[in-house]
Amino acid sequence: MQIGIIGLGRMGGNIAVRLTRHGHDVVLFDRDQAVVSRTAERAESGRSKPASSVSDLVSKLTAARKIVWVMLPAGDITEACVQELHGLLGKDDIVIDGGNSYYKDDLRRAKQLAEKGIHYVDVGTSGGVWGLERGYCMMYGGTKDSTDHIDPILKALAPGKGDVVPTTGRDRDGLDPRAEEGYLHCGPAGSGHFVKMVHNGIEYGMMQAFAEGFDIMQSKSSDVLPEDQRFDLNMADIAEVWRRGSVVSSWLLDLTADALAKNGSLSEFSGEVADSGEGRWTIEAAIEESVPAPVITASLFTRFRSRSGNNFAEKVLSAMRFGFGGHVEKK
Repeated sequence: MQIGIIGLGRMGGNIAVRLTRHGHDVVLFDRDQAVVSRTAERAESGRSKPASSVSDLVSKLTAARKIVWVMLPAGDITEACVQELHGLLGKDDIVIDGGNSYYKDDLRRAKQLAEKGIHYVDVGTSGGVWGLERGYCMMYGGTKDSTDHIDPILKALAPGKGDVVPTTGRDRDGLDPRAEEGYLHCGPAGSGHFVKMVHNGIEYGMMQAFAEGFDIMQSKSSDVLPEDQRFDLNMADIAEVWRRGSVVSSWLLDLTADALAKNGSLSEFSGEVADSGEGRWTIEAAIEESVPAPVITASLFTRFRSRSGNNFAEKVLSAMRFGFGGHVEKK
């Protein structure tokens, strides 16, 4: 298939390259033309075309149904791009928002584009900077017609079954086999980003639990404790042993172990932890639904607190965020 990719940052560029590796053709645009050139150099030979603007990208899409994947920061930048595409695309064309947009914005955009016959698909995309090789877990919303049409693209980006142990009982009726491949049609427009939003809220809580646990262990040598109760624990070794057979083993723990192995004090991290919006939106949804979410709420507030004084826990959080997403602390 042929697809236009707008936004070639940490994830957008890798998405474009992965698609070319699976036999798809991409038209590339980023406001930084040097990034366009670098992405084209990484793509499979003959499978990418550079574009100088959004309109130039659309003009270079030659398929009967034009497909454009927008991979930009949520908010005004994505909004402006979708509105520009609204004016350039036509009936049965497809706009994909693969960023972390607020799902209520998806509902409005899908309705607006549908008035012109344009389909809108929201794809919650998880995989960070590792997605090029590992593949991306994707949760997406949109009409059946549009999501069926782009299925070859999504399948190429997904990690596939790999060596993950099959879940017992998934042979019963009513379960989507694509979930085992790492991608899932969640429902109408907005549902994909809603599921990804909650995914990221859960991520906040999991990261916070790891961070606090390592902080408790790291502080066990504190001189506020009686001398016979002090332990000089090796954080790198503890992270490593937990990776092997422990019930808390996970990719987040893998990333923590990697960071601690390189530098046990994590001195390269300040511990000032940003939040990118999804945690806040998850809590807002919980309030709207009257669902208690104390762990996710506390983890968000802890990120707020980290910006006014940090401890080892915040450094662990920063190390994990850098590990999975390449998130660099703001200076």
